[in-house]
Amino acid sequence: MDHAELAMVLAVDGSASVTYDEFGLIAGGMAAALRDPTVAAGLTGNSALSLLLWSGTGQQDIITGWTSIATAADLTAFADGVENMPRTVKAGSTAIGEALLAALTLLAQVPTVPKRNIVNVIGDGRSNDGIAPGPIRDRMAAADITINGLCILHEEPDLLASYTDEVIGGPGAFAVTCRDYKDFTEAMRQKLTREIKGPIV
Repeated sequence: MDHAELAMVLAVDGSASVTYDEFGLIAGGMAAALRDPTVAAGLTGNSALSLLLWSGTGQQDIITGWTSIATAADLTAFADGVENMPRTVKAGSTAIGEALLAALTLLAQVPTVPKRNIVNVIGDGRSNDGIAPGPIRDRMAAADITINGLCILHEEPDLLASYTDEVIGGPGAFAVTCRDYKDFTEAMRQKLTREIKGPIV
């Protein structure tokens, strides 16, 4: 794929606040959202996806590198990998700034020339370790990279305010919330649908 409409990093929180059951719900919910017919149709043929797992400082792992979604089978295989992703990072603190840096490095390696670059930060807590996310967010936004958020509010009801202040940025940036893990799949589906359509100009 020489050109793509969209390159997206799915950056998933694997910190200690996410229990193993909750981690399984995130993985399954993300996979279900990717398999949604509207989402699948929007991603197939014009996108490249990667999966990044993160927690504290020095704990970022690329679970799936850049994958060209040229066919329905490509998306199915990527979604299967999301659903079965191993928890390879130490379940420690929450270093969102470090996760953004890792995502920025990933985007520099995308094997295509995308029209839009999106980092999809999925988590249930504010950053409490490593470099502050705000300056990294500002640097990425200045490079026309969009950082969007999905905030799971079961532990921090005011997490959206933190994400708005410190995490999201760039063209058309937004954050969505879900009250708990049982609502995660629908929130992720709505988020991906909105991202595929692109910002309203």
